[in-house]
Amino acid sequence: MSNRVYIFDTTLRDGEQVPGCQLNTIEKIEVARQLEKLGVDIIEAGFPVSSPGDFNSVVEISKAVSNPTICALTRAVKKDIEVAADALQFAKKGRIHTGIGTSPYHIYNKLNSTPEAIIERAVEAVKFAKKFVEDVEFYAEDAGRSENEYLARVIEAVIKAGATVVNIPDTTGYCLPSEYGEKIAYLVNNVPNIDKAIISTHCHNDLGMATANSISGIINGARQVEVTMNGIGERAGNTSLEEIVMTLRCHKDLNFDTGIDSKQIMKTSGLVSTLMRMPIQPNKAIVGRNAFSHSSGIHQDGVLKNRENYEIIDPVDVGVKESSIVLTARSGRAALKHRLSVLGYNFEPAEVDEIYQKFLELADKKKDITDEDLEILVGRNVEKDSKRPLKLESLQVVCGKSTIPTATVQVNFNGDVFTETASGNGPIDAAFTAVKALVKRRVRLEEFLIQAITRGSDDLGKVHVQIEHQGHTYYGFSAHTDIITASVEAFLDALGKIQ
Repeated sequence: MSNRVYIFDTTLRDGEQVPGCQLNTIEKIEVARQLEKLGVDIIEAGFPVSSPGDFNSVVEISKAVSNPTICALTRAVKKDIEVAADALQFAKKGRIHTGIGTSPYHIYNKLNSTPEAIIERAVEAVKFAKKFVEDVEFYAEDAGRSENEYLARVIEAVIKAGATVVNIPDTTGYCLPSEYGEKIAYLVNNVPNIDKAIISTHCHNDLGMATANSISGIINGARQVEVTMNGIGERAGNTSLEEIVMTLRCHKDLNFDTGIDSKQIMKTSGLVSTLMRMPIQPNKAIVGRNAFSHSSGIHQDGVLKNRENYEIIDPVDVGVKESSIVLTARSGRAALKHRLSVLGYNFEPAEVDEIYQKFLELADKKKDITDEDLEILVGRNVEKDSKRPLKLESLQVVCGKSTIPTATVQVNFNGDVFTETASGNGPIDAAFTAVKALVKRRVRLEEFLIQAITRGSDDLGKVHVQIEHQGHTYYGFSAHTDIITASVEAFLDALGKIQ
């Protein structure tokens, strides 16, 4: 049996069933193209018969991407299958995903049918789909609560009818990992023609076990796993793509490969979150903002000594530049010393001890300690200003509804004053463009953050910038009631740290 695990992404179908998170066709194409960069094998693009919009999305996604197989969902209904086949006409590789419920709940309560009639409908649907595409996937809805012996009969029949993939969904998220793994193993050992099809998992997260169930299914013989980005989906969501990929990547002893470019994970996650207007919970595995953040002093010290002490995943491998050392009342001297070093301060151990006591007093009053808090704490603001190689002498900005934003910047560079004027997309962009022309440095702005310190229109605004130059990262900070001035000063602060 192959150790290649195929990634079937259903973000655009099952994931989009979250209330209030529907995407238009253009947004779906953008996600599909990013999923192609990520390296997914199959994209379930929609349920064509459900609406004209879904039909059109399948058509346009089929045109927009080349490498992944494009899959369209149907019920075991001829009209559904005909519409799906029509929607897939432009797909380089098309798949029809058809199926029917196989649990007692679905057979008797939902479909008002009998076990034998269900098998007949399943076989008929697969045979009909096979007339349009070679690649036909069959789903046994609510397989998680289906009787194994009956499920095996259904699977044997649809494979005989031509199914190339058999999907064993835990539709309600009911199964325990051991139960679901045993179900997959039962099919592997009791369906005579199982070698002629790929077994797929499709697990929901109602009890928080979707990823565990999917991994158990893979270990027991499944070679396709159906997932969504960020684990979004109906009710409590689906199996999370990033969790499956990185679990298999971490547990090399399992010897499974997905072929996913994991460095695209954060970018894909952010795109889906933004377009679907679904914020990611901070403690979400792999892609949450706290996934690689450390605030405990013991953990911070361990990570600074060796990342692997507390991280089983290198953040770079999922598209995160580096781990975050967050300063709080739980942080230790090692973390404080590290952050001060990043800001350009190097103290003797005795000095660090003295600063650390002041730091703890402040940290007990605030949730997080910022860089400007540390600047004030070490009492170096005035001294630092006097030593800055780049200082803003004057700034004049012209902007408005019918005016091209233009900025004239005057900068003191080690005693010499230089002036530059530039235009841009806005006043800050124009000012930054002028500064870059002055300093003649090729830098990339990686992060630009504006925060209010108090409240009101006369508020003092804080600006943090992060720039990249020749592979190195530099940080800048400033605060001012004029947010454009604060932005330029923060940019100059970061540029001034480049040796």
